[in-house]
Amino acid sequence: MIIIGIDPGLARLGYGVIRVDRDITAPVCYGCMETLAGIRPAERLLEIYNGISSLFDRYPPEELAMEKLFFSKNITSAMGVSEVRGVVLLAAEQHQIPVTEYTPNQVKQAVTGSGRADKNQVQQMITRLLHLDEVPQPDDVADALSIALCHSHVMR
Repeated sequence: MIIIGIDPGLARLGYGVIRVDRDITAPVCYGCMETLAGIRPAERLLEIYNGISSLFDRYPPEELAMEKLFFSKNITSAMGVSEVRGVVLLAAEQHQIPVTEYTPNQVKQAVTGSGRADKNQVQQMITRLLHLDEVPQPDDVADALSIALCHSHVMR
């Protein structure tokens, strides 16, 4: 089974593609889609839509996992993330990919065993679980892989 994890963001969208076969979980690819701040928001969203659609075509997932929107103090940034989530949901629906959403605490709990784990603990655990040589950078990529891993644990 192929699972894609998404950490949505307007400036940077992290993605992680993993393959789960019985008890073996392996990374397929991971990275970050970046959009420039100086272009129109609609152009940025179209760029993300095209990138996500291309990712779905290259690595057709059976499941998509995405971080639930967490409202912080910066409402402007939350609005941008919300728009990106809409674009990702649209692309997933067009590709008939089921989407499951997880809170940051659910991801931490599934990956480390503690919903209070810090970012470093989560990053170290995904590095070990996926047999990576180093922590994926930037943080958005590591977050996306942890979201995909969370989904694989929940599916079991």
